[in-house]
Parts: sequence; C-alpha cells; structure tokens
Amino acid sequence: MSPEAVLDIGMQGLILATKLAAPLLITALVVGFAISLLQSITQVQEVTLSFVPKAVAVAIALLVCGNWMIAESIAFTNEMFARIPSLLSGG
Repeated sequence: MSPEAVLDIGMQGLILATKLAAPLLITALVVGFAISLLQSITQVQEVTLSFVPKAVAVAIALLVCGNWMIAESIAFTNEMFARIPSLLSGG
C-alpha cells in the first residue's frame, strides 16, 4: 500500500466525518446563538435554557439527516471494501 493511498483514504475519511458532523454542529451553533441572543436581551442567565433547546434541536436534526448520514457511511464503507484488492496488489 503506497503512502498516497493511505493519505487518500485518510483524507476521504476526514471529509466524510466533516460532512456527517456538519448538520448537527451547525444546528447547535444556530440554536445556541439564538438562545444566547435571547438571554442577553432578557438578561436571564439560566444554564438549562441554553442546553435543553440545543439538545432538542440536535435530536431533530439527527432525525432529519440520519438517513442521509447512514447512506453516506455505507457508501464510504462499500467504496473502501471495493478498494481492498487494488490496495493489496499495490496497483
């Protein structure tokens, strides 16, 4: 297995991880910003007011994007298994 193949597999894995994490992280970021803005306007500094809406929003995002996330993971895994013979033969 060549160093280029290892780097390619690593890069594809990192890109997949980024693609899979993006919907959840962006959802948490947007909801957290909105709650933070609301807290600064009303001057209510309650920890649970920040945590619970983010947790609910991330759960909803996971329900919405979960099927796509699984499909992407399966496609990546199938691609990696398909590449095994070429990686072992050195070609």
